[in-house]
Amino acid sequence: MMPAGPLMIEHRLIERMIKIIRLQTQLFQADKKADIVFIDTAIDFIRTYADKCHHGKEEDILFMDLAKKELRAEHKKTMEELIQEHIYARNTTKSLVSAKERYAQGDKQALFDIVKLMEELVVFYPKHIEKEDKHFFIPVMKYFSEAEQKGMLKEFAEFDRGFDHAKYKMLALRLEKEKK
Repeated sequence: MMPAGPLMIEHRLIERMIKIIRLQTQLFQADKKADIVFIDTAIDFIRTYADKCHHGKEEDILFMDLAKKELRAEHKKTMEELIQEHIYARNTTKSLVSAKERYAQGDKQALFDIVKLMEELVVFYPKHIEKEDKHFFIPVMKYFSEAEQKGMLKEFAEFDRGFDHAKYKMLALRLEKEKK
């Protein structure tokens, strides 16, 4: 398996969670109230699984290794865009935390910010994933020898020791069942 494989597998779980967030956002709008527990759950998923675990492997391993290579201009540009997109996702999530805290303290107007920010994440992630899956991961694997790719897979496995993938898979499964 190429190092792109585990990253693309993680994308499938992120996509599942984004669908759940989309549905919940629609409920928030219809009900004119937010579910703080769900928002906390979504924030944890995005911060821990999508960002620290998934984006962590991209930034701390794949992108670092690519930075040592002589990249084609298009790949270098795309990698820079992806890094900026990761920053955008972090900032949007941070803003969601703030809006959720305001809402929890009784600011009912914060609901509009919550919905807006969740919608931004719901729009952002599919486009970001498509860019990585269809236009970046596979083409950049050509910069690495088979031995380098095997080494990267080992680095990914070591990196993943600090994360409970099963927890987030079970979370998505549970929420999918609850939201049906």
